Amino acid sequence: MTEVNPLVESATPVHIDTSKASIARVYDAFLGGKDNYEVDRAVFEDVKRVTPEAADLAWDNREFLIRVTRFVANQTGVRQFLDCGSGLPTAENTHQVAQRLNPEAKVVYVDNDPVVLAHGRALLEENEQTHFSPTDIFEPRHVLEDPVVNRHLDFSEPIALFQIGTLHHHVGDRDPGDVMREYVDALPSGSLVALSHFYDPEDGDYYSGLARRMEKSFTNSPMGTGVFRSRAQIEAMFPGLELIEPGLVLCCDWWPDGPRLRKQPEVSNCIVGAVGRKP
Repeated sequence: MTEVNPLVESATPVHIDTSKASIARVYDAFLGGKDNYEVDRAVFEDVKRVTPEAADLAWDNREFLIRVTRFVANQTGVRQFLDCGSGLPTAENTHQVAQRLNPEAKVVYVDNDPVVLAHGRALLEENEQTHFSPTDIFEPRHVLEDPVVNRHLDFSEPIALFQIGTLHHHVGDRDPGDVMREYVDALPSGSLVALSHFYDPEDGDYYSGLARRMEKSFTNSPMGTGVFRSRAQIEAMFPGLELIEPGLVLCCDWWPDGPRLRKQPEVSNCIVGAVGRKP
């Protein structure tokens, strides 16, 4: 008997406010996607005027996601993925990469953006191993108690938790390290946490200045968020985890696909990532 998912069956229309920029849609514009509106493209163009290579940040992040998913699916035996802030499926999303290597892999995406929700509904109709939770990823308790998450993920077995390109958009009084601690505490032993984040090298020189200019461009745009944090601040987002080699590095340096034959864009120095394992 086919399971009925309330998100698919719900007749409630998804309200999309096209007058305000959406983080998911802005990323879609950065990646050359078509699921965005004029307000989102305006943010993209404003950022490009400050740093013309800024789209490379989005591609570094996407390629990191792809390599990490391949690693988890192919090398670790972990078959469950909780992808927080999944965004729009521009190219090679987690479920596509993981299920190509392991058709039994289960993926639960979490995102409360209305456009992403609409895509999630369509996705659920075509893939029985992929599910969608319209929950706020910066409220761990809500995610961890969500019926969709608990119906499809077994918290007695290791889970791969992804916060890829999300926490630099977290604003508010709660420290992002504390947000991650609540997630990590709920994960079983052997679970993996993959995270990438905008990075301020704090070298007092060119790259730190580049990070600060991009941060100003993001936060002063209609999108309103995009914080470039220090290494110490980002390391604190892996509480109690053992970082898998090569540790916290530039996203482009995390197990790249072969030798590097071309020079990396300068903005590649402003986004880092790592994968940690819970003992």
